[in-house]
Amino acid sequence: MVVKILLIMACSISGYSIAYHIYGQWWQWVIGLIWGLFIAIFVIQIERSIRKVSLRVILGGVVGMLIGLLIAFLFAYGLSFVSNIMEKRQVVPWIYTLLTGTMGYLGLVLGSKKVEELSFFGWGPAKEISDYRILDTSVVIDGRIADICDTGFLEGNLMVPRFVLDELQYIADSSDSLKRARGRRGLDILNRMQRSSGICIDVVDHDFPKIKGVDAKLVALAKKTNGKIITNDFNLNKVAELQGIKILNVNELANALKPVVLPGELMTVKIIKEGKEPGQGVAYLDDGTMIIVDNAQKHQGMNVEALVTSVLQTAAGRMIFSELKAVLDEKKPYVLNAK
Repeated sequence: MVVKILLIMACSISGYSIAYHIYGQWWQWVIGLIWGLFIAIFVIQIERSIRKVSLRVILGGVVGMLIGLLIAFLFAYGLSFVSNIMEKRQVVPWIYTLLTGTMGYLGLVLGSKKVEELSFFGWGPAKEISDYRILDTSVVIDGRIADICDTGFLEGNLMVPRFVLDELQYIADSSDSLKRARGRRGLDILNRMQRSSGICIDVVDHDFPKIKGVDAKLVALAKKTNGKIITNDFNLNKVAELQGIKILNVNELANALKPVVLPGELMTVKIIKEGKEPGQGVAYLDDGTMIIVDNAQKHQGMNVEALVTSVLQTAAGRMIFSELKAVLDEKKPYVLNAK
C-alpha cells in the first residue's frame, strides 16, 4: 500500500512539473497533475492484472511481441524500396502503424499461448495440468488429506487456489471461536502438507471475478485446467459430477476402507438415542457409522445384539439397518426371538 501511495505521489508531482515547465497557466499545471494521477492509477490496474498471470506466460508474451515487432520492421524496411509507395509519403506512416500493431499483437498472443510448449535453458514445458488435484476448503479443514499424503498413497502436485486460501483466512479471522479454530486448523494442515515429502503444494492465482461462491469457482477452475477436485462436500460432489468434473471424495475413500458388514451378521452395539421412525433406536460404530436398530427405542443407554438386515452406502457415509435380537444386561440377558 505504501508503494502504491509513493507511486501516485511521484506520478502526480512529475505530471505537475512537466506541465509547469512547458505551460505558463496554473490550470494547465493542474491538468498535468491530474494526468500524472491517472497514469499512476492505470499502472496499478495493469499491475493487478499481470499479478494473476504466471511468469512463464509473461515472458512468452514479451518475447513473442518483440519478435512480432522485428518482423514488422523488416516488412516496413522492404516496403521502403517500393517506389510507387514512397512517392506517396503520407501513406507510409499509416502502413508502419498497421504493421507494428498487427504483428506486435500476434506476437504477444501467440507467445503467451504457445510458451507452454517450449523448453529452454532447462525450463521444460509445463506439466500436464490434469495431473493436478485441486483442494477445496472443506477437505483442507477436515485434515484427513494430510494423513493420506503422509502414508504415501497420494503423491504429486496438489493445487490450492488463491480464493480457497482467502476463504480459510476469512474463517480464521472470524469472531466466532469455533469458526476461527477451524480456519486456523486448515492453515496448519496446509503448512504440514507443504513439509511432506512427495507432495508439492502449488498456490495458483486463477480467479473468476464474475463467478460468486468458492464451490462455483472450483468447478470453473477444474474445467479450465482439466483437473480433479478433492473434497468431502457432498453437494459440491454432485454439482461437479453433473458438469463432468472428476471428483476425489475423501468420504468415499474412508467408506471404501471400512470393514465390510454383510446382512445376516450379528453385532453388539449401544443404543444412544431414538430414531426418526417409531420404535427405532440409533447406535454408532467406533468409526462413526450409524446403525438403525428396529424395536430398540426403549432400550436407550443399553447394549444390544442386532442382526444386520441391509447396508446403505452413499457418498455422504454409510448406514446399517438392523433388527433387535437381544438386550444384553450385565446381570441377566434379555433375548428376543431366541431360537
